[in-house]
Amino acid sequence: MIIRPSVVLCCAAIIICGRCTAQSSPICDPIAERCERHITEQYIPDGQFYRALLSGDETAEFELTLFGGTTYRLAACSGDGDGILFFNVVDKKGNVLFSNRDHGTGPYWDLVVANTIDVAIEAQLDPAKAGSGCAVLLIGFKK
Repeated sequence: MIIRPSVVLCCAAIIICGRCTAQSSPICDPIAERCERHITEQYIPDGQFYRALLSGDETAEFELTLFGGTTYRLAACSGDGDGILFFNVVDKKGNVLFSNRDHGTGPYWDLVVANTIDVAIEAQLDPAKAGSGCAVLLIGFKK
């Protein structure tokens, strides 16, 4: 199941999830704080927190534009440890450009973008580690 709900601005965070409410903020805040450590001082955060409440096999989809000539760090976190959230970067044609499943489900990855491209970042909980929870995605670009 893919969640493609509307975007709601709440407390300077973008919360993406048809079932999300202002109540998701307290649930996601500790995860977002832990995830921020993956956006190191070599990166400038984009100022957004992308969040979704997930259950079972649901997938959150975060759409964004990556600009050519930029190195991005994508950090994806859930639960109280790393490696709980699967994430894929997918182009508009559905081609998977990156999957953290191919890299030990690492909590972050640096992407070098040659040409500007519209992508979707899909996030899904590892069912072996969590049945439900908050998925948080943070994005930074290299200084």
